[in-house]
Parts: sequence; C-alpha cells; structure tokens
Amino acid sequence: MIPRRRIVLVGVLALLAGLFLPGLGRWLLGMVWLPAQEVCGLPAPGLGLVCEPARQLDAVIPQMVELALALIAMVAVWGAAVWCLRPVRDLAEPIAHVGPQNLGYRIRRHGRDELAQLSRAIDQMMERIAAGYDGQRRFAANASHELRTPLAVQRTLIEVGMAQALTGEQLELLTAQLLQTNERNERLIEGLLALSESDQGLRSSTPQPLDEIARRVLAAYQDRATAAGVTVESQLDRRIVMGERVLLERLVTNLVENAIKYNRPGGRLAVTVGRTPALSVANTGQIVPAEAVAGLFEPFRRLARDRTNQSGGAGLGLAIARSITQAHDGLIVARPLDGGGLRVDVQLPVPH
Repeated sequence: MIPRRRIVLVGVLALLAGLFLPGLGRWLLGMVWLPAQEVCGLPAPGLGLVCEPARQLDAVIPQMVELALALIAMVAVWGAAVWCLRPVRDLAEPIAHVGPQNLGYRIRRHGRDELAQLSRAIDQMMERIAAGYDGQRRFAANASHELRTPLAVQRTLIEVGMAQALTGEQLELLTAQLLQTNERNERLIEGLLALSESDQGLRSSTPQPLDEIARRVLAAYQDRATAAGVTVESQLDRRIVMGERVLLERLVTNLVENAIKYNRPGGRLAVTVGRTPALSVANTGQIVPAEAVAGLFEPFRRLARDRTNQSGGAGLGLAIARSITQAHDGLIVARPLDGGGLRVDVQLPVPH
C-alpha cells in the first residue's frame, strides 16, 4: 500500500477514535470504579470512615484513566507513523548500497503516486551521476593518452642520443625536438590546470570591461595572426560583465587562439563584443560538419581524428571556454559557417 493511502487510513481511524474514545473511557471508568456518592450512600456499618478517601479518589481516578488513554494514543500515533513511512524506508535501503560498482541500478517503479515520482527522480539522478562518472573516466583515459604520447617521444629521443655519438647538427636537431615535446607537455598541463580552476567556479565576482579585455588579447595575438596570414577584424562596444578578470581573459584568449590556429592563410578572424551575444568570435577555415560541433567542446576532442596533429594543441581550448562560461552563468554555442570555419557566441548575464 502506498504511503498516501496509509496516511488516509490512519487519519480515518484517528477520527473514529476521537469520536468514540471519550465514551469508551467513561464506560471503562464505570466498569472498574464505583463513585464515592454511591459508596457513601450504602447502608452499611463503618462507611463513614471510607467516604472521605473515596471522594478524593473520585477526583483522581478519571485523570489517571485519561492519562493512560493519552499514552496509548501516543504509542498508536508513533506506530502509525512508522507504518505509513515503511515504503519509504524500504526504498532507501537498496539505494544506500549503490556505489561506483553498480551505478546501473535503477528502481523503475511504475505508477503515478508520490513514491513512483520519487523513484523516477532518483533514477534520473542516477543517470546523471553515471554519465558524470563515465565522463570522468574518459577524461582520465584521454589525459593519460595525451601525456603518454609525448613522454614516449621524449624517451625515444633520449635513447637515440645515448646510443651513439652525435654530431653538432644532430645534437641540435635532437635538442629542438625535445624542447618542442616539452613545450607541448607544458601546454597540456597548463590547460588541465585551467580547466580544473574554471570547474571550481568563481572565487569573486566584480564588474569587468569585456571590451577592454578583448582589445588587449587581440593586441597580444596580432603578431601571431600576421605570421599566419590571418586578417583580424574587431567591433568592440562597451560591455560590462560580472566575473573574474583572469578567467575572462582566458576565455577570450582560447577563442582567439583557436580561431588563428585553425584558420587558413589569407583567412579572416572577426571578434565582436556587444550586448547579445556578449562575445562573438568567427573565423574562416576548414569545413566543420554540423554534427561535429557539439563534440568540439569536450576535452581532448579535435576536428582532426589524429591525436598527434600538427596544430600543437591538446584539444582543451573550447572545453575550458565552456567551463569558464558556465562559471559565469553564461551560455556558449558554436555553429559552422558557410564556406568553412566556425562562429562561437558567448552569452553572459547583464549586470543589474
């Protein structure tokens, strides 16, 4: 029986008890106790000695009977409450044993009652927990792969250098390759730290000029864009957002860096700051399938299938941008452009 029906049944019984319990008490009192007026009125020798105590007990006994009935009623209410909540306790017991080893457990209770709704909500929560746990395992596996590949390259280069005497030119080449691999490791670790920091949320939130932040980032990357043959266009209107300056700079930097890195010679990069969206970064480049856009925001996910592509990135740029945007209560979306390239829009709340 569901808790609602049990509570209704207990309520009906309590109502009936409230109607009949006083009469039952009076009936029991009449059965076990003879009032003092009747005792003192009996024609028997020596009754005058007992009339006064009888009158005193006549006032105490009804109170004792009422107290006993009240205690019985309290015990009955406690037992009824335990009985009504028994289905909830039966539901909680198996959930208490759910852990990483059995995240696939589901209650799957059918019906429309409150207990069925609670069961479905718990099942949906378990789905989200299982998805998050699987995501963490994939993240750990991908991070291990990303770190293992350059470390294996470094080990190979060192073993080659130790196996034979190298000329000056060979030593210079070996040193350059080791330095390049080490820089890739530094970028990966820096990206992982930035992702972890943004996932922890904001430590403080103060008004920040997003247009000035974007202007400084574009100035810092102007030489890199020129070297890549990318033309930079910007329209930076005044826009104040609430947040952390360091994270907002990282957000703009990641989007601009990706737009330059995955562009083409003679291509274009357009950065816009306004009210809606707060930030927009669009770039030319290779054709991006519409079905692949959502996956670009996942860690270590690149458009190219090869993990060791020549872009030098770890596939964390858009993942970090999404995490920073969520930390600022915003929304980040991307869509492919006609002719190739990508446009990323960031919507951030307007401060009151």
